[in-house]
Amino acid sequence: MTYNANSVDEYIAQLPKERQEAIEKLRNLALHNLPKGFSEGIIYKMIGFFVPLEIYPAGYHCAKKEPEPLPFVQFASQKNFIAMYNMGLYADKELYDWFVEEYPKHSKYKLDMGKSCVRFKKIDDIPYDLISELLRKMSVEDWISLYEKNIKK
Repeated sequence: MTYNANSVDEYIAQLPKERQEAIEKLRNLALHNLPKGFSEGIIYKMIGFFVPLEIYPAGYHCAKKEPEPLPFVQFASQKNFIAMYNMGLYADKELYDWFVEEYPKHSKYKLDMGKSCVRFKKIDDIPYDLISELLRKMSVEDWISLYEKNIKK
């Protein structure tokens, strides 16, 4: 499901009521736990936190025309789940392994995860404490360095 919003508040307002609280809580976790330097906005039609062009002018390598901010974590309400896309999990095997090992300690449900996407099908069982810890683990500088080393070609 795609939402067309120009702001984070507009995105949240478009969500079904039962999803608004969870997405707002995830947003607030990012606002309070991500290290300094990440910016918030709508990116790829989701709530996103990214490295702004003022900090990393080269931007994201997949940009079509103009440089785009370097995405780091996004939250989205999809048809059957709430998604968290965390590029740190995709780029850092040690971080990925830590998350996979910790997840069962925070949720009674099996981890449903792709390369960077974690799908939360049970809204009342989103592991907010684990996500808070994950969000604190990588600074803007760490993310740029990892991105340039492992992803950008």
